[in-house]
Amino acid sequence: MQIDQLIQTIAIAAIPILFAITLHEAAHGYVARHFGDMTAYQQGRISLNPIRHIDPVGTILLPLLTLWMGGILFGWAKPVPVNFAALNRPKQDMLWVALAGPTANLFMALLWAALAKLAWTLPANYFAEPLLGMAQIGIKINVVLMVLNLLPLPPLDGGRMAVSLLPYRQASILERVEPYGMFILIFLAISPVLSWILGPPVIGLIKLINSIFGL
Repeated sequence: MQIDQLIQTIAIAAIPILFAITLHEAAHGYVARHFGDMTAYQQGRISLNPIRHIDPVGTILLPLLTLWMGGILFGWAKPVPVNFAALNRPKQDMLWVALAGPTANLFMALLWAALAKLAWTLPANYFAEPLLGMAQIGIKINVVLMVLNLLPLPPLDGGRMAVSLLPYRQASILERVEPYGMFILIFLAISPVLSWILGPPVIGLIKLINSIFGL
């Protein structure tokens, strides 16, 4: 991708990427507070301010690299701190706290699809075309983040959900993977493996959303 084209893409992609990552993390904090853990609230992390959630690598560098290389667009933010022991029912409530992030991404993907439909109905002008480009990236980044975070690998949300749903013995074994989970994810990201895993469900879900909204 040429530099001028990359700059134009960044300008259009910045808002959907920041919203996708920020609302994902804020949703975790909000649901954790609902179930009794005030950690994120006390640290000011239940916020729509992107600055509170930005991770230099996951929020800025990695999305830029994937945009430039043309691969699957994804990234992450600083994880919202959750003290699972402070939840009303730690093992059971962990499921809902973890599920909140992917659910937020699904909601945003549908919202961006509605905006894309609106952009299609508007006459082609300086407003409609950027809105359509922004909406298409919004759908893509939110679907990718949702599918990525549903992988059963701690500390991803899917790993937390698996720990919540598995019997204590199996959950304890899976929890031991967490210190190495991010290294495993980075290794998968720099190899073709992550694209092989994410590609089919991401493409299928984007096609389904496009079909629902007639895009």
